[in-house]
Amino acid sequence: MGSSNRVFTVDLLERHAAKGHGVVTCMAAGNDVTMWGTSAGWIIRHDFGLGDSYGIDLSGGRTGDQSIHRVFVDPGGSHCIATIVGDGSAETFYIHAKWNKPRVLIKLKGLVVNAVAWNRQHITEASTKEIILGTDNGQLYEMAVDEKDKREKYIKLLYELAELPEAFMGLQMEIASISTGTRYYVMAVTPRRLYSFTGIGSLESVFLSYQDRAVRFMELPGENINSELHFFIKQKRAVHFAWLSGAGIYHGDLNFGASHSSQDGDENFVENKALLDYPKLFDGAEAVKPSSLAISEFHFLLLVGNKVKVVNRISEQIIEELHFDLTSEPSSKGILGLCSDASAGLFYAYDQNSIFQVSVNDEGRDMWKVYLDMKEYAAALANCRDALHRDQVYLAQAEAAFSTKDFLRAASFFAKINYILSFEEITLKFITANEQDALRTFLLWKLDSLSRDDKCQITMISTWTTELYLDKINRLLLEDTLGDHNSEYRSLIKEFRAFLSDSKDMLDEATTLKLLESYGRVDELVFFASLKGQYEIVVHHYIQQGEAKKALEVLEKPGVSTHLQYKFAPELIMLDAYETVESWMIKKDLNPRKLIPAMMRYSSEPHAKNETHQVIRYLEHCVHNLNNEDPGIHNLLLSLYAKQEDDSALLRFLQSKFSNARENGQEFFYDPKYALRLCLNERKMRACVHIYSMMSMHEEAVALALQVDPDLAMAEADKVEDDEELRKKLWLMIAKHVVGQEKGTKRENIRKAIAFLKETDGLLKIEDILPFFPHFALIDDFREAICSSLEDYNKQIELLKEEMNDATRGADNIRNDIGALAQRYAIIERDEECGVCRRRILSTYADFGVSRGYASLGTMAPFYVFPCGHAFHAQCLITHITRCIDPEKGEHILDLQKQLTLMSGETRRDVDGSVTVEEPVASINEVDKVYFPSAYTIDRLMHISRRVFTIDRIENYMF
Repeated sequence: MGSSNRVFTVDLLERHAAKGHGVVTCMAAGNDVTMWGTSAGWIIRHDFGLGDSYGIDLSGGRTGDQSIHRVFVDPGGSHCIATIVGDGSAETFYIHAKWNKPRVLIKLKGLVVNAVAWNRQHITEASTKEIILGTDNGQLYEMAVDEKDKREKYIKLLYELAELPEAFMGLQMEIASISTGTRYYVMAVTPRRLYSFTGIGSLESVFLSYQDRAVRFMELPGENINSELHFFIKQKRAVHFAWLSGAGIYHGDLNFGASHSSQDGDENFVENKALLDYPKLFDGAEAVKPSSLAISEFHFLLLVGNKVKVVNRISEQIIEELHFDLTSEPSSKGILGLCSDASAGLFYAYDQNSIFQVSVNDEGRDMWKVYLDMKEYAAALANCRDALHRDQVYLAQAEAAFSTKDFLRAASFFAKINYILSFEEITLKFITANEQDALRTFLLWKLDSLSRDDKCQITMISTWTTELYLDKINRLLLEDTLGDHNSEYRSLIKEFRAFLSDSKDMLDEATTLKLLESYGRVDELVFFASLKGQYEIVVHHYIQQGEAKKALEVLEKPGVSTHLQYKFAPELIMLDAYETVESWMIKKDLNPRKLIPAMMRYSSEPHAKNETHQVIRYLEHCVHNLNNEDPGIHNLLLSLYAKQEDDSALLRFLQSKFSNARENGQEFFYDPKYALRLCLNERKMRACVHIYSMMSMHEEAVALALQVDPDLAMAEADKVEDDEELRKKLWLMIAKHVVGQEKGTKRENIRKAIAFLKETDGLLKIEDILPFFPHFALIDDFREAICSSLEDYNKQIELLKEEMNDATRGADNIRNDIGALAQRYAIIERDEECGVCRRRILSTYADFGVSRGYASLGTMAPFYVFPCGHAFHAQCLITHITRCIDPEKGEHILDLQKQLTLMSGETRRDVDGSVTVEEPVASINEVDKVYFPSAYTIDRLMHISRRVFTIDRIENYMF
């Protein structure tokens, strides 16, 4: 295997690592910080992050053997604990990364610390928090150190092995915060046993609880003085453990999310435990057991002699051997041990003089193949890096299932293969094996794995799958000799319908419908048509099956075109008239006119007398609730009413007024001529009377009403109110009928005729109906009626005389008024003022100035005097009037004024008449806010007669 393809590689990190302080005896690492101890009592610290390296003397200048026994570094690289052994004594030191001098842990004096369990979850740069130390005499201590205190906060004994005192060689601790407190899980190893401690509370309380219960441990045969315990940490949580025991490597997974209680009450979080025997690794050829161990995510690194054997943890096979460039010094003891830096993902090996770095190069890249060889397919898929790897896993699964004739399972795996096997090859396998069900399953799985962009392939596979479903359904029908449709058949139908629902957008509509039809699957054909919105097929099917309600439910769906409502209306109303009409009444967007053919078909069929006519019910809904104004609808409803024996509904309809639907609307929308013809044919005479009346054909209405009911004729005659002559004519028709129909004695007939006259409210007199009696009727029979009539005439003559006398007196008064008017005059005081300019009326031309067109009154200016006593200069009045009246009239006055120079009498009278139509002061209320500065107020002004006097020559009048 080339170096570029190796998973683990070795590099020399440092030669002569002891720096002249003896030889290297131990090593630890954490967070890119490495620390190793020497035989001279020194600690060499190398920080790769900062790039510095320095040594710390723990011997304190003492002579003799002062070798560093163990050195421990926390995962963050800030805290270090080291034990120095020499001359029969031992001392343990604490060193912080910021310190130049170590601090001796006095309470541990004389104790050899072999193992330390760091508190990975809570440790900080400033404090170790609680940690556990394992000693050479089988004791466990709890300790905590804060960097600022320069000394340990406390050290207390937690536990001591009493049954089999042995040295603790390895310690690991996992802490988790749960709802009930802090949970601790501690694992410790000795040369022969693995102990586990667990509990909730504090470390002290957890170990104190073991005074009353037995400690859980695992003992393996053999003894290993180099016993080691390691956790593999992933995302700050331990997930695997490995114990280098005398019998082999005992390892397993750690799952702190699930616990398994043991019989003694302890919780055990270990899963998938296994023991990797040494003979299995080395074929029994090597007597030397591994002297050190390191664990990665998928591998064990075993130090055997001067080589590191890399063993795959899953396959338990050696995959690589790592060799080191050792010095040729004869005193060298070879590689002493391994250590790991969990934070940096690196491993280290060391001998007495050199430090080697072991790097990991993508150790999980071939794990999929390892799992695949072990037939652990789920784990293999989880570790695949690309589609080709996954295809190989799926292919292996498929081939395995196919070989065991588990074809359905094989189909599911074959469907996931995209590259290494073609679609055609896979389908050919199932066709050759004559496994139609497996082929269908493969196609279904393949559809799930295809992208929506592969439309052509999806359509092709979906169509093929449809045909396979249909073939399977038919085969089940042929096998079903009892005809009871077993559960497999029903399940397949349900599955097929679900497939059609899921694939409706990808299946070709026409092809699928033809397939379903060719296989005779009518129910599925209807189902698929419904999915695709082919509601015409669905409705047609339900109608053929006589299931009108289901057909109507389809038509009532929001997306269904109303065209289908009209198309299937004739069949549906004949199938179930009530449900059909109910459906029509629910739908608000239907045009009732388009339903007329269906309603006509229904109406042409005979119906029971007590049966509710559904078409009439729907038409009434349209007319009264929907305010439909279509004449066709109204005509149809009227025709159906006319065919009923009882004409009450017909009369109510004819008497209804539909103008309430909208303002100024028509009172009816049916064709009255059609209605009249229909009612005449159906002998609905009362309806005909109403229609005649509505058409203002009152004579025909009364004539027909007389054939039905005289009272109806009288009511029709009374409807004429604006034509007295016509009204009288109608009553005469009724009178003639009444007189002609009487069959009693003459006196009884006359009494009835006289009673009829009273009903006319004076419209008819006795003389009007006399011609209707026989010529041989005696006058004595009418004496009372004639006398009453003559008395009425006499009263009318007297009233006329009184009216004539009143008119004569009025005419005399008018003649007297005309005579008095000829003698009427007006008196003007000398100081009388003009109502406009407030100057005296009797002013001269010199004082006033006026056009010469007016008649001369000597040297006096022309003026007007009104019957109310107001007087105005002519010029002032014209100026004021033209300003206040309509502009067109004003222009007429001014135009006449200009013509005064011609001064014909007629022209002067026109001007005078125009300016004196109304007295200006008295009519001030008709002018918008005209103000005169005079003694006259609005309250005093009143309208006066339009007759005025024009002053031409003052000598013509008496003043």
